Amino acid sequence: MLTGSLTSQPIGHYEFCKANPAECTIRTRDLGPQHVTGTVWRNVVAVNARVNRSVRPKTDFDVYGEDEVWAYPNGLGDCEDYVLEKRRDLMREGLSPSNLLITVVRKRGGQGHAVLTVRTDKGDFILDNLTDGIRHWDQTGYDFLKRQSSDHPGSWVTIRERGNPIVSTLVVTPVATQPSVSNRRVGKTIDKPTKR
Repeated sequence: MLTGSLTSQPIGHYEFCKANPAECTIRTRDLGPQHVTGTVWRNVVAVNARVNRSVRPKTDFDVYGEDEVWAYPNGLGDCEDYVLEKRRDLMREGLSPSNLLITVVRKRGGQGHAVLTVRTDKGDFILDNLTDGIRHWDQTGYDFLKRQSSDHPGSWVTIRERGNPIVSTLVVTPVATQPSVSNRRVGKTIDKPTKR
């Protein structure tokens, strides 16, 4: 996933940062993508599945009476709330915040959606509340709009479109995935990333 210039922070994330300043002022040196070991991958898969099971989907309006509230879920939440919980849990497991990036995408129907990008030495993988399957970012079918900067969690950067020839060249060759279970609603998933 290639990123571009700085862009606006989503209003929900801005408000979340005001309420939780420690979450958005974490300054860690970006040492590059997370090295994937068997233990790291098992933790990522387990956290994704655990949070997906423990939170019931509800809109912000249903929970808070407002349209856009980013918060840690208390048993209920929408896509941003799942992402925040997964990010917090994976940081507790020792993953760097520079490799756990909240990402805003557009689903095929045009609806906005938030997912968690886990930046690894095997590629960028997406944790999504709509599936327990973890997929490489370019296998999700989403249009990627922007994500947190790996340098500072309160800053956001654009994501270059897949139609960009430079991006196409890079995403076609660097990572292969090992197919596992198939989810009819969302497509191919993987158990463990592999290199080609």
